[in-house]
Amino acid sequence: LEGVRLFDKDVMKGADGLSAEEWVNSPECKMVADDLKKTLEGLMDHLFGPVEKRWADDFFPFTEPSFEMEILYDGDWLEVLGSGVVHTEVLQNVGKDDRRGWAFGLGLERLAMILFKIPDIRLFWTDDERFHSQFKAGEITEFQSYSKYPPCLKDIAFWLPEGFVENDFFEMARGVAGDIVENMDLIDEFTNPKTGRTSKCYRITYRSMDRSLTNEEVDALQDELRDQCAGLGLEVR
Repeated sequence: LEGVRLFDKDVMKGADGLSAEEWVNSPECKMVADDLKKTLEGLMDHLFGPVEKRWADDFFPFTEPSFEMEILYDGDWLEVLGSGVVHTEVLQNVGKDDRRGWAFGLGLERLAMILFKIPDIRLFWTDDERFHSQFKAGEITEFQSYSKYPPCLKDIAFWLPEGFVENDFFEMARGVAGDIVENMDLIDEFTNPKTGRTSKCYRITYRSMDRSLTNEEVDALQDELRDQCAGLGLEVR
């Protein structure tokens, strides 16, 4: 599900002639971003009732600034949509260079997880009939869990660089292990009183939807993840 809002050119008159960098730092860009957040927060409340929400800065190729919204679902933060202020170049390419606006994309799978109380997004791609047989067109039925293959838990701790973004680490981990990563939970945080440096420890739950994982293959994924942490400026402990 996607949506776009373009503002009337008169409202954005103060942004005329601005460079791309000047636009991102302008009051008009902030107004568009604030309107985006207010609108989408209202959409979440309309869909799910009053729900705790939070925003995180993100990167998408067609918007700047870009934001990700998460809602608190069954005790966990669940990413539900990506959004942002549309790049001026994108608007120029479609003949709307005199307009400014925002756009968002809402994952239908995330909505289905909430409506049907499905705990794991990976279930949507399973071939297991125990999952598919529970649902019928036109009916909202609460998902009934069934036996899973055992999890394999691995911890990783590292010192944080300035500007650390937790979602960047999560995306990197999923890039390494894909759908085998079920959960990533912060289990410990420590700040050294002498250096002021902060360390975080995450517990990663690895689990396959269709087979038992071996400790050896999970160790190999964990080693690759440790190696790639340097790319985010993380110092593994």
